[in-house]
Amino acid sequence: MSLKKQFVKSRKKCKVTFQLPIKATNGGTEVKVVGDFNDWSWEKGIPMKVKKDAFVAETELPMGQSYQFRYLIDAREWENDWDADNYISTPFGVENSVVETRMEEMK
Repeated sequence: MSLKKQFVKSRKKCKVTFQLPIKATNGGTEVKVVGDFNDWSWEKGIPMKVKKDAFVAETELPMGQSYQFRYLIDAREWENDWDADNYISTPFGVENSVVETRMEEMK
């Protein structure tokens, strides 16, 4: 699994590529990225497509932020990103994955 980021300084955006190995879905067929950037909504979730041995999705997020997210499999089962930038405990007894879109130096 891998969380990749590419900073687009001219647009003040961070292109984030989310990847979840197929084996982590336990046979799931539909996976979306949901988080505070889409109101934790299945309907607004970022659809992931199968590429080789992983589900993959890309999106652009504003730079300079921290975003909590998780993968939602078949609208019922949650999975974290094993390579997230950080993890935050929730009141529900689980941790959310975090992606940071901060650059050390913006020129």
